[in-house]
Amino acid sequence: MRNAVRKLRATTDKDEAAKLFPAVQKMLDKLAKTNVIHANKASNLKSSLSLHISKLG
Repeated sequence: MRNAVRKLRATTDKDEAAKLFPAVQKMLDKLAKTNVIHANKASNLKSSLSLHISKLG
């Protein structure tokens, strides 16, 4: 999980980041569903990653 989030944050290409985002989002949702991470943490990560993607380009 951490590596996927790091990889997405390190991406500077908007198209590539947009391709990676759904997979990372799905992973975070699964981890929150199985109580590996808290649901709010997953939500905060998804929000910050989408903000990062929108600022690219």
